[in-house]
Amino acid sequence: MKKTARDIDVKGKKVLCRCDFNVPMKEGRIADDFRIVSSLPTIRYLIENGAKLILMSHMGKPKGEPKPELSLAPVAARLSELLGKEVKFASCPRVICDRVKELVDDLQDGEVMLLENTRYRAEETKSEEPFTGELAALGDLFVNDAFGTAHRDHSSTAGLARYLPAVSGFLIEKEVKFLGDAVENPERPFVAIMGGAKVGDKLPLIENLMKKVDTIIIGGGMMFTFYKAKGYEIGKSILDSDSVELSRDLLAKAEKTGVKIMLPVDTVCTDDFQANNRIETYDFDKMPADMMGMDIGPKTIEIYQEEIAAARTVVWNGPMGVFEKPEFEAGTRAVAQALADSDAVTVIGGGDSAAAVEQFGLKDKMTHVSTGGGASMEFLEGKVLPGIACIEEK
Repeated sequence: MKKTARDIDVKGKKVLCRCDFNVPMKEGRIADDFRIVSSLPTIRYLIENGAKLILMSHMGKPKGEPKPELSLAPVAARLSELLGKEVKFASCPRVICDRVKELVDDLQDGEVMLLENTRYRAEETKSEEPFTGELAALGDLFVNDAFGTAHRDHSSTAGLARYLPAVSGFLIEKEVKFLGDAVENPERPFVAIMGGAKVGDKLPLIENLMKKVDTIIIGGGMMFTFYKAKGYEIGKSILDSDSVELSRDLLAKAEKTGVKIMLPVDTVCTDDFQANNRIETYDFDKMPADMMGMDIGPKTIEIYQEEIAAARTVVWNGPMGVFEKPEFEAGTRAVAQALADSDAVTVIGGGDSAAAVEQFGLKDKMTHVSTGGGASMEFLEGKVLPGIACIEEK
């Protein structure tokens, strides 16, 4: 079991806390503060217990250069509102400079500041010097609460643990509990819902979950690669051609091991993704060659809803269709609503699935919505995440 912020004395200590404030921005404003709000329990605990708190995060991909549109200044402002106290923003194009060091030295117990985007430094994503050492020199202790980057070995994540005592924040603790318990100690029936475009991206996850689940529900663009593997016409639908044979093997393995893989029985199609001149629904074995699939159909929705209603644990990773377009949101919305209505433990694996439950106003109806798409996927695959492995054991 990993140490958390509860296991260390932070009073009077300079505490470096890595959060995930990589929030979507629109016209210079924060479009969704879910990740910021998710970090508040850890931040409040550290403040209340007298830490001199130095927050860190990245935003976007500035690729080692200061880019004003990716500054964390709006995050500092939003944090100040949420906390009801000033969060000092350390504006510096190199993240750390003499002025930043002075701000750190002037911090009093219970005060908080935020460093500039850590990816303004090229060393960050390579966990290289001198940046890692410069960060470490600012603090006495390291709290990692950035689950969204836990699958990366960066200077401000696993790198700092090579210098400072490292514990987890409460968000990482929560993520590991829900994702870990869902996979290792599920109440059954255990259903995994897999969507998204490319089977290749999800194959390791599907293969790992096949050892643990009772049913795998397939939707999204990947369903057409499975259709192709079974020899059906998929028209102009998206195809992960490199994964056709692997999909065929996966279906055979599932049949052999008794895991039920459910594929859509009908598909909502269009003749033109941009214009959507024609929108028709076809059974899976009757798709015309000039159409492309965009969502699961109404018959499939009904079947999937019944399967979800009978489940006791559900993990969802990937939408059922192009839910960003109103014409093709029905499948993803129906699955989200089925999960919201369920009595099961429902774990949403970040990324587009998290965006979908947020879009449909159902986030609060889920047991747990992960803040990390890539990190949650790798965790569910059974991979070791550097940002968690580096945390000290109790």
